Amino acid sequence: MPIDPKALLNNIPAGLRKSLFDSFQSIEKNYREKHWEPSELNGGKMCEVVYSILEGHVEGKFPSKPTKPRNMVDACKNLEQADGKLFSRSVRIQIPRMLIALYEIRNNRGVGHVGGDVDPNHMDAVVVVNIAKWIFAEVIRLFHGVTTEEASEAVDCIIEREIPLVWEVGKVKRILNPSLSMKDKTLALLFTCVGPVRESDLVTWTEHSNGAVFRRDVLKKAHKAKLIEYDANKKEVQLSPLGEQYVQANINLALDGK
Repeated sequence: MPIDPKALLNNIPAGLRKSLFDSFQSIEKNYREKHWEPSELNGGKMCEVVYSILEGHVEGKFPSKPTKPRNMVDACKNLEQADGKLFSRSVRIQIPRMLIALYEIRNNRGVGHVGGDVDPNHMDAVVVVNIAKWIFAEVIRLFHGVTTEEASEAVDCIIEREIPLVWEVGKVKRILNPSLSMKDKTLALLFTCVGPVRESDLVTWTEHSNGAVFRRDVLKKAHKAKLIEYDANKKEVQLSPLGEQYVQANINLALDGK
């Protein structure tokens, strides 16, 4: 059963948890939009949040919000001195060393500094986004008590997708290309959502005139094709990995006509 993103890391103070989610989602969003420099800058912010979580865990008391250590490298190295009988190697060594690498890119690859010898670019951003995903998954694995696979799936689940094709107005989503089929509209809407979506919301968002027909002609057929998982009892719908591939390969998510 998929992990509910809203239930993740509830044993960590809300200020740290929100900062962790926000910094990671900002990295992923900027990477997807090819904004390399903001992606790297937010990599530094994520380092500070994760360090605050690890330090709080080792000290036995979490801070209410993230704080920036005077020297990130020394602070991470100090975590290696924690009792190996009480704290895992991941807490003491593996995550801290990843934080040092991520922070190094933020500070010494031309990011945030005029005149740096290396311009922010795609190569650096690839490193940032993948280290960030690994760190986030490892934090979830450690503090949420799940397997590595489940933690990785949870990370993928919380990534919010914003695409030009879908316009969000309050709590309502609209497809801005009315010529799409009802199936493609539904899959594109699901592509932007985190976790399961209520059947009734999809009927509203697609502006379908008949819920029963929508269920029969769209949801059940897409479920049979393994593009979605449709729970008829809960009336909930979730896009499958195959459905994600279909959206990316077959639906123009932009509004430029290309």
